[in-house]
Amino acid sequence: MSTLTSADPATEAAPARRGPATRSGGKSLVDGTLNVFSHAFLLVWGLLTALPLLWAVLSAFKSDNEILSDPWGLPGSLRWDNFSRAWTHGHIGQYFVNTGIVLAGSLTLTMLLGATAAYALARYQFWGNRIIYFAFVGGMMFPVVLAFVPLFFVVRDAGMLDTLPGLMLVYTAYSLPFTVFFLTAFFRTLPTAVSEAALIDGCGPFRLFFRVMLPMAKPGLISVGIFNFLAHWNQYLLPVVLLKDENKYVLAQGLAALAVSEGYRGDYSRLFAGLTLAMLPVLVVYAVFQRQIQAGLTAGQMK
Repeated sequence: MSTLTSADPATEAAPARRGPATRSGGKSLVDGTLNVFSHAFLLVWGLLTALPLLWAVLSAFKSDNEILSDPWGLPGSLRWDNFSRAWTHGHIGQYFVNTGIVLAGSLTLTMLLGATAAYALARYQFWGNRIIYFAFVGGMMFPVVLAFVPLFFVVRDAGMLDTLPGLMLVYTAYSLPFTVFFLTAFFRTLPTAVSEAALIDGCGPFRLFFRVMLPMAKPGLISVGIFNFLAHWNQYLLPVVLLKDENKYVLAQGLAALAVSEGYRGDYSRLFAGLTLAMLPVLVVYAVFQRQIQAGLTAGQMK
């Protein structure tokens, strides 16, 4: 009896020891399968994104006959004159200048006003704080298409229709909700000990904001700045509503007009060269600030 009794616990314990190993093996198999599917999906997504860009860049170096006869082939020679023709005769240079002026003004106003409002909402408690915050959040859910008609009349009555400064102000108002929403969450993650120490050392509110808090929020500022840059750079509908003078067209609006005109003329090589020139600044900005974008998106979770 003693032998049977002593053997029973070991016999019963053996399956208990094998159970976790079996469950662990099944879990690792499921994780491995999901990992393979996720990497395969990302690979397919990357190809779908990169191949059209690569095709457009290769087509920019071809002649019109090569584009029509062998659209998927390599160019016979690198025709750099396509870019010079697009820059001068296609008015891409003028569109670049107009876009640069609008972006410089709108991004400066958006980041300054957005950072100031987000800092006040995140670090100070006052009556109406949450109301103002949710008003900005609600602005993100309002489709800008619904505001085209009243926006047109407001800008016209202000005397800023068909002007680049008027487009700057509209871009700023369009980007403020997302900027305030993003930076408010980021300012809340910053340590309060640093700001309290600066106040004890005699730092005033404005100096605290510009000399202490803004440098600490640099990753978030760069991230939201890149997002706003891409949104302003690719904006098409607002310029179409507010700009009628062709000499004041921004890049997206000008490229659309160029696509129509070059499509009728059959000068596809100049069109693809213009598209490539329009893509280059976006790719360069993302390549230069890639680390800062990732740091800004993950800073809230890392703190």
